[in-house]
Amino acid sequence: MTYDVAAFRAAVTPDRPAVHWDGRWFTYGALDRRAARLAGRLHALGIQRFDRVSVLAHNHLAHVDLWLATAKAAVVYAPLNPRLSPVELRSVAAMLRPRLLLHDAAHAEVAATLGAPTVALEDYDAWLGDPAPAPDPAVGPEDPQMILLTGGTTGQPKGAVLPYRQQAANAAATTLSWGLRDDDLAVQATPCFHAAMNALTTPLFYLGARVALTPKFDPAAYLRLVDELGATLMFMVPTMFQMLADHEDFARADLGSVRWAISGGAPCPLPLRNAFADRGVRFKQGYGLTEAGVNCFAIDLGTAARKPWSVGRPILHTRAVIRRPDGAPCDPGEIGELTLSGPHLFSGYFEQPRATADALRDGWLWTGDLARLDEDGDLALVGRRKDMFISGGENVFPAEIAAALDDHPDVAACAVTSVPDARWGEVGLAAVVPRAGAELDADGVRAFLKGRLAGYKVPKHVHFVAALPVSGAGKVLTRRLRDDFLAAQAAAGGAP
Repeated sequence: MTYDVAAFRAAVTPDRPAVHWDGRWFTYGALDRRAARLAGRLHALGIQRFDRVSVLAHNHLAHVDLWLATAKAAVVYAPLNPRLSPVELRSVAAMLRPRLLLHDAAHAEVAATLGAPTVALEDYDAWLGDPAPAPDPAVGPEDPQMILLTGGTTGQPKGAVLPYRQQAANAAATTLSWGLRDDDLAVQATPCFHAAMNALTTPLFYLGARVALTPKFDPAAYLRLVDELGATLMFMVPTMFQMLADHEDFARADLGSVRWAISGGAPCPLPLRNAFADRGVRFKQGYGLTEAGVNCFAIDLGTAARKPWSVGRPILHTRAVIRRPDGAPCDPGEIGELTLSGPHLFSGYFEQPRATADALRDGWLWTGDLARLDEDGDLALVGRRKDMFISGGENVFPAEIAAALDDHPDVAACAVTSVPDARWGEVGLAAVVPRAGAELDADGVRAFLKGRLAGYKVPKHVHFVAALPVSGAGKVLTRRLRDDFLAAQAAAGGAP
């Protein structure tokens, strides 16, 4: 079995457009030749089997080249998060120990401090040259192809090792379960260093479809590409969709080619879904994680419209069981931890056997995500296990509260966490970013939530902020929100 996707596509569809980058199309034949040149150059440099090669850059065609070259040189694609601070990058590089680092101009200074030989992407095509081909490495299903960083809100990210088996399984199951077609086109605006690249770009390459790669997410540029190239699929996180809806070009952009949009990372608020529905774009909710695919569930458009909170049912060849802490399956409607099994699971965390053993147990991945099944068997995510808190003896899930807040028309963004309380043990803290020009007050926000949530779930504290603090991976730093709020309370001489 071959895992050389570039060679397969070049043999079957060499002249078909594959990637639109920097104003031009690259065919599958051209991508195969670029990947072969990169593999040959890496071999000539003496980079060995399963050595890590990293990219520290915003989206660039080199990310695609290196991913496709893995099966030709048996190197491991280990991209770095360019949003991390220099201190964080040095820590991650010390963990991964890359043999070579490709970087863009914006990160040249920090790249020079990471302990690996560097290649500037401005010189990349000339550096590739025309080397002798690398020998066939004959990679197997369990050999490592990628190491992707997991984005935590505290501590150093872990490196999730993704084998060739995982990539092939995710691509096949996503293509069939999501109904992807070889005439589809998606704009890749999410960061290449992130697992989100595997959501659509990887399956579309396996299928022989088309991807438009953008250096960064820019709403105007994104809408222009959707219009000019006739994009059929949209995949982003809710914040990016919101930026599109808020842009002045949104109302006049031609979105008629879009079959559907899928949101990952967090639920899409009702006002945002309505804004796209008014433009004829229907939404699905997706779920996945770096350690599993990244795609784990599928939902049809009809069910997605009736149940916008649901991610649907497991994709092909995937099993999903919601479990109690002792491992017993939960009853329908009961909240427990989502566990997954199937060929799309990762191999483990790079050089972290204890963390691997905690996540992978008897062939099941314990995701840390809390979920429940409705009476039809459709699954809903309700939050992270570590984020749940107990208020007056009742379990409270911050994600459920945030989802309700997202439906408030004057809330631009929000996050929910907990703070200590003398009476209830813990109570909710909602950090709210108001929409521009909106007039919000804490009592009004709580009144809005009381019509949607049980009383014990309504946050005792509503804190208005100009922006939510986020990590290098774009996740909200709830601990910082909590600490800042408590510090402000202490400075004011009050108790939370």
